[in-house]
Amino acid sequence: MTEEEETEDAYVVKAEMPGIPRENITVEMDGNDLCITGEFDNRSDKVLAQRRGRFCYRARLSGGIDSDRTEATLDRGVLTVRISKSGESKPRRIPITGGYDQFV
Repeated sequence: MTEEEETEDAYVVKAEMPGIPRENITVEMDGNDLCITGEFDNRSDKVLAQRRGRFCYRARLSGGIDSDRTEATLDRGVLTVRISKSGESKPRRIPITGGYDQFV
């Protein structure tokens, strides 16, 4: 399961990857494209069902990003990728200038 969220200053993607070691996961940014690839191999003599294969997750991010400030962490089987927005894409309040504060 993958979850995407947009905050004021970043895009956050969370993906469940139970039992997949960090060295079997690759996270890449190419422009506004995020690509998470990897391989799982959960073979066991004790389990009848075996899970093996490759996976690929791709997402195109809508706004300007700062890929130099992208972080990825793997904690308890959940990969979290945090991609910082560039200054141009952050929402901001635009001050209103000129005119009067009250009707006369």
